[in-house]
Amino acid sequence: MDSSVVSVINLSAYAIYFMLPAYLANVTALAFGGGKPLDFNHEFSDGQRILGNGVTWRGTIIGTIIGTLVGVAQSIITGDIIQGFLLGLTLGGGALIGDAFGSFIKRRLKLESGRPAPILDQLDFVVGALVFASLIVVIPVEMIVIILVISVFLHLGANIIAYLLGIKKVWY
Repeated sequence: MDSSVVSVINLSAYAIYFMLPAYLANVTALAFGGGKPLDFNHEFSDGQRILGNGVTWRGTIIGTIIGTLVGVAQSIITGDIIQGFLLGLTLGGGALIGDAFGSFIKRRLKLESGRPAPILDQLDFVVGALVFASLIVVIPVEMIVIILVISVFLHLGANIIAYLLGIKKVWY
C-alpha cells in the first residue's frame, strides 16, 4: 500500500480518536437529554425561541461530563491527566456549545426544531469542539479537514442508528 494512503488512514484513525470526547458528548446529550431547555423557553428579539426544546440543561451537563471523562480516560495513554481533562472538557463542552449555536442559527432561519439544516446539523458541534480544543492544543489543518469530512458521515450514520433504535424521530 502506498505510504501516502497509509498516512491518510493513520491520520483518519487518530482524528476519530481525538474527537471521541466530542462525538460521545454529542450522542450522550441526545440520549440523556430532555427536561428544562437551556434557553428556559425564552424568545429572542425576533420572536422565535432562542434555542428550542432540543437543547436541554440535562443533555448539556451529562454530555459535557461524559466528554470530560472520555478525555481523562484517553489521558491514561498519554500520561497527561491535566491535558486529558482539559481536552475532554473543551471537546465535549465545545461540541455542545457548537450544537446550541447551530440551534440558535436554525431558529433565526425560522426552521422548526428537528427540521434538517444540511451541513449545519452535521458540523455545528464539530466546529464548536475544534474551536474550544484549539485553546488547549494546535490542531493541524489537514487533521481539521479530515475531521470535518469524517464527521459528516459519522453524524449521519449515528442519526440513522438513533432513528432505527427509536431515540430520534427523524433519520437526519
